Amino acid sequence: MNPQMAKLIVAIILDVLDFTVGRIPGFEMAFDAILGVAAVIMFGWSGLFAFWELADPTGQADAFVPTMTMIALTQMGRGKKSSNPELDDPR
Repeated sequence: MNPQMAKLIVAIILDVLDFTVGRIPGFEMAFDAILGVAAVIMFGWSGLFAFWELADPTGQADAFVPTMTMIALTQMGRGKKSSNPELDDPR
């Protein structure tokens, strides 16, 4: 399996958990922090965007935004060479 596809699947699973388990009162902040750390591990610096969910202490606003999935989708295809070699030239 493609590593990017595997990351997307893991991100979807984590977002579904955030929509369900992450809604438990008192646990949502800790779960959002855990997801932020997981995002940084999986996606590097781009994963820092997952920490925006900590800005909402009620957990209501971020419950409907699949942050991990969106980060995974934006990272898919990065690192591939383009079909135009002139664009790959660093000059």
